[in-house]
Order: sequence, then C-alpha cells, then structure tokens
Amino acid sequence: MSLFWFYPFFLIIINSFKTKAEIFQNTLTLPSGINAENYTTAFEKLDFVKSAANSLLVTVGSLVLIVFVSSMAAYALSRNTSKISSMIYFIIAIGLLIPFQGIMIPLISLFGKVSMLNQPGLMIMYLGLATSMSTFLYYGALRGIPKSLDEAAVIDGANTFYIYWKIILPLLKPTTVTVIVLNSLWFWNDYLLPSLSVNKAGMYTIPLKMFYFFGEFNKQWHLALAALVMVIIPIIILFIALQKYVVKGISDGAIK
Repeated sequence: MSLFWFYPFFLIIINSFKTKAEIFQNTLTLPSGINAENYTTAFEKLDFVKSAANSLLVTVGSLVLIVFVSSMAAYALSRNTSKISSMIYFIIAIGLLIPFQGIMIPLISLFGKVSMLNQPGLMIMYLGLATSMSTFLYYGALRGIPKSLDEAAVIDGANTFYIYWKIILPLLKPTTVTVIVLNSLWFWNDYLLPSLSVNKAGMYTIPLKMFYFFGEFNKQWHLALAALVMVIIPIIILFIALQKYVVKGISDGAIK
C-alpha cells in the first residue's frame, strides 16, 4: 500500500530530471541522464527565495493565529457548560460542513471592499476557514483534561490566562502539532485562495508562481515537475518528522 501511494511521487521525481520531449516519449522510464538544469532554471523562474518567503510568511502567520484563537476558544467553551457555550460550539462545528467554494465570492468581495486583500487578508481568511476544524480537535482533547487542574491552579492564585498558557496549552502539544501539520499542508500548497486574494506580484506564493509554467499554448512540464519537487519536499519532511504526534492528536481530539 505504501508503494502504491509513493509511486506518483516517484514519477514526479524521475520526470523532473528529463527534458520536455523525453517526458512525453518515456514517461514511465528512468531518465537517460541527470538533468539538473531543470532545477536551476525552475529556481530562477520561480524567484524561489522570494516566493518561498511569501509562502512561509502566510503559512506561519496563519498558523500562529489559528493555534492561539482555536485553542483559547476551545478552552473557554470546554470549561463553560452553559447552553450558550454549547450553542457557540455547535455553530463553530457547522463550519466543517460549509465548502469554501460556496462562500468564496462574497468572502473575496467583502475583503476587497475593506481593502484587506493580499497577505494580511489572506491570513485572516485562513484563520476563519480553519477555525472550525482546529477548534473541534482542541475541544475534543480538552474534554480529556480534568477540570481539577484548573481548580488547583486557581487555589494557588493563578488567573485564567496563566492556567491556559502554563498548564493547558503544554498538555495540548499533540493536538497543536496536528493542527499545525494539517493546516500547513493546506496553506503551503493552496492555489485557489491566493489566486483570488493576492493581486501584487511581489507577494505571490509558490503555487501562484508555478502557474507561469503553464501558458495557453506552451506547458513547461519539465520545469513544473522540478519546481513541484522543491515545493513538496519541505512539507513531506515536516509530516514525516511529526506524524506520531498527528496520529495521537487526531485520536485525542476526535475520540474523547
């Protein structure tokens, strides 16, 4: 099964070293030679350092907002048993059922009217779109943390924020890693939302830059595949390094 899932990635790697003609002639075979020029050309055309920095800024900025907003919201809702809290959590959870395509036009129109497009607006939109899933995971994990920890800290004189920051958030490490990894996969590779909200060339993320390899009459597959390898390797390394936390975080957030 692992080989089945790895095979498409293997094809991307071997074809990234071929010429454009060789890709169409022998797609499934190994390259006749190592053509590293594809990578150097793709690196230059992508303006890789700048576009990667833009992608990193959007990804990290969005993740910071999501982790703190979602964890604090989940903490407040899980510790409050009133009907209003249950209703708020239900409304947040409903967001999991709403597809982005159903709200993207009014969303972009609204942010355009208030001049909140490009990177700042993009991070806020990601925050709104990812809050439902992230809060859902945090809420499930928090239900497994006894309230007696909070009560003991209150007796010792701790305030609510101190309890959240020093006691609760460290216990949510597996869930936090899960939220970071799952959302990183989305933000780093996303094309649709940046294409709608980023209108300054100097702020283009990597997926937007990669579109330049696909012209109306000419598609540079050899360069696109080389660029794709450079783009996906960092996120694959991140996932492999943190996968044990992802499994635990999902089980903590979904089962309890």
